[in-house]
Amino acid sequence: MTDRVRDRIERVRRRIAEAARRVGRDPDEVELVAVTKTVPVARIREAIEAGVTLLGENRVQEASDKIALLNSFPVSWHLIGHLQTNKSRPAAELFELIHSLDSAKLAAALDRHGVSLGRQIRVLVEINLGGEPSKTGILEPDLVPLLYACRAFTHLAIEGLMAIPPFRRNPEDVRPFFRKLRLLRDQAATACPDYPLRHLSMGMSHDYEIAIEEGATLVRVGTAIFEARPVL
Repeated sequence: MTDRVRDRIERVRRRIAEAARRVGRDPDEVELVAVTKTVPVARIREAIEAGVTLLGENRVQEASDKIALLNSFPVSWHLIGHLQTNKSRPAAELFELIHSLDSAKLAAALDRHGVSLGRQIRVLVEINLGGEPSKTGILEPDLVPLLYACRAFTHLAIEGLMAIPPFRRNPEDVRPFFRKLRLLRDQAATACPDYPLRHLSMGMSHDYEIAIEEGATLVRVGTAIFEARPVL
């Protein structure tokens, strides 16, 4: 099992590097976030031992349980799923980066927790690129107003954007959404130059190579590392 997990991680890293080089990027610009939703702790440990250092979880409680069991390992945890305001305190305590800021209300709550914790809470703004009612995230026109509203917060560090585009069977059909997120980031950086919007969290097992070609700095890969996960 360990060899298979290690082999899959090496294959993903190799494909990340190849995708970056195809468009003249330094592969070191792209970080792999291994998505561990529903993955047993023993298998996560195998991935860590194979060199994974960033782990992504969708739910605060599931992450809390796993972090407690894996706290001796030098890894960082990212929250990649939707975050409700009433769970913002444990999220602020547990995660190095929250990918799913989607309201001024949540931003204010995270800022308050940052004040009490004595540190910056690092976040990405989630954009609902397809305007899909089933998905969270703000709509494109709401990005700059949210960034302006967050200027009042002293303990909130907005570092970029995240998106989960509509699913397309052919990964090439997702390229326009990734390109749109990159252009949206560039436009927001021009409108709000005081924000270092360096991160684009986009691309998963099905399409991360296309995302890298379009500028992703964080790719969220689960199935390609751990194979299909059980549905809970």
